[in-house]
Amino acid sequence: MDMGDILNQWDSMQKNQSKKQKESGKNQVSHKKANAPTAEEKARKAEKDFEARLRADNEKQINPMELWLRRYGTIDKDKIAEEQESRSKLYDRNYLLNMQPEARLDLHGLHQDEAQASLERFISDCKMRGLHKVMIIHGKGIHSHGSDPVLGELVRRFIEHDKRCGTSGHPKSKAEGGTGATWVILK
Repeated sequence: MDMGDILNQWDSMQKNQSKKQKESGKNQVSHKKANAPTAEEKARKAEKDFEARLRADNEKQINPMELWLRRYGTIDKDKIAEEQESRSKLYDRNYLLNMQPEARLDLHGLHQDEAQASLERFISDCKMRGLHKVMIIHGKGIHSHGSDPVLGELVRRFIEHDKRCGTSGHPKSKAEGGTGATWVILK
């Protein structure tokens, strides 16, 4: 059997199969669902759906007030007024003088060099935290050698020379420290 015979036999088998299918009335079985759209039909439908949604969105009427609010938002005037009032209080001298200190530093038992370093760190930290009034407790100098209290004078000089320190004074009552403590308003 040569190649020509094999091809003739193949052709005759194909013709027999097609005759049998025509006689039986059945076509080859397709594995896709009946009436399933093709890829081209799907693409056209998706395009039409998109265009329909686009037209529907364009036809919607937006309330002008809603549009304005979306664009510019709302302003809480009460909140702004409260913030402005609290800011103005911080610049009011009487308010700052009467407010309680927001932080305290106790220098009891420290030597002058240690107290100077502690003061520097304390003021830097308070300034960085945004505090406005601090209390420095230095004592009255009862245990100091000599007549003058050492730490009280050191604190006074520090406040005078440091640009971050503003108004200072001693608490009015002895319970708050009296002359053994000094409050400072930070700039």
